Amino acid sequence: MVDRQNTLSRAYAACEALAKSHYENFPVASRLLPVAMRPHVAAVYAYARVADDIADEGALPATERLTRLEAWKRRLHAVVANQETPDDENEDLIVLAAAHSIQTVPLPVALFDDLLSAFAQDATTTRYDSWADVLDYCRRSANPVGRLVLRIAGYRDDRLDRSSDALCTALQLTNFWQDFGRDWLAGRLYVPREVAHASGAAETDLENGRLTPGWARALGDCVAATEKLFDQGRAVCDGVRGRLRWELRFTWLGGRRILERVGRRRAEALTHRPTLGAGDVPPLLWRAIRW
Repeated sequence: MVDRQNTLSRAYAACEALAKSHYENFPVASRLLPVAMRPHVAAVYAYARVADDIADEGALPATERLTRLEAWKRRLHAVVANQETPDDENEDLIVLAAAHSIQTVPLPVALFDDLLSAFAQDATTTRYDSWADVLDYCRRSANPVGRLVLRIAGYRDDRLDRSSDALCTALQLTNFWQDFGRDWLAGRLYVPREVAHASGAAETDLENGRLTPGWARALGDCVAATEKLFDQGRAVCDGVRGRLRWELRFTWLGGRRILERVGRRRAEALTHRPTLGAGDVPPLLWRAIRW
């Protein structure tokens, strides 16, 4: 029993270390999160982080990455079903922590499967024809994270789930527009083709290093659509209690602030990546207080 507890402690510690080293838009390592939630949220993030790294391993053929993702999925299912005992390697510790969280909180393993299906798509898909295609990707790549955070916090409410989905999709889209230039260099383009075509934007312009007025219009349309999702995502920030409420408000405000900067400098999207810095903390804190 003592050995089991020691192994679990090391497993969650490995997840928290990975989460803190890769903090992004979602609440992962924030001190605002209730202490009891942090290990479980870190386990979710660490499991997804490893999967994301597998999908982004450009040196490997897509078929091999898909095989490794499927193996990563099977390992989690086997440990959750008590059909396999993980070794003491770092990745096995991450699987152990994720499986323990699934069993004890409890968490729907289907949400982890959704995440892996999105990462598998990353290995094969670099363009999206329509908003429906992009939103379906977000439904699996981002929305499960918000729903898992709510479950870890003890919330099982359809209204909160829907608002969380909107917020998570808004954050994912904001990251797409924020990383427009980086993604293009990596061979990815998340602006739906239907939006680009309606704005008169052509990929040949990007190939020549030119972000034309057509692309600026397309990005403006994407920003406007994302703003509406942020509006729908406010409800979850008010529907939870305690420290999680503050965490989600800061997440909402930070994402919205980045989106505003993307919109203002969208004509420079190929070369400029808006970020937040220490100077943003006071206004974000003030907005959170005045929320």
